Amino acid sequence: RQNKLPGYVLVRMDLTNESWGVVRNTPGVTGFVGNAYDPYPLTLDEIVKMLAPEAEEKAAREAAEAEGKPAPARKVEVQVLDFEVGDSVTVTDGPFATLQATINEINADSKKVKGLVEIFGRETPVELSFDQIQKN
Repeated sequence: RQNKLPGYVLVRMDLTNESWGVVRNTPGVTGFVGNAYDPYPLTLDEIVKMLAPEAEEKAAREAAEAEGKPAPARKVEVQVLDFEVGDSVTVTDGPFATLQATINEINADSKKVKGLVEIFGRETPVELSFDQIQKN
């Protein structure tokens, strides 16, 4: 088995203050897709496309073959990293928003960096996702 969405947890729930608190206080959860007080709900079709893109591609290939057409080209995700170890970045989202950080480790697979932010005069290690930072 392969983790299709590293760093994400999909939850089906009735949104109440209690259920919201349980998810928000789960260890490792740093935020929601959407904003802090209005999570973005996914449709079942969106979830299927994310978790089973191979099934969608297979159906497209089979449909093309049945019509005697060439199979559609397979999509390959290309990721360009704009960060390097030692870069100074600004945190744009999460509890450290607006703080400066210095990157000391990059994990392209999980799309996260480890860096240092200064809090109360001390350098503190933090882990941030690529979409939480912006290069200075």
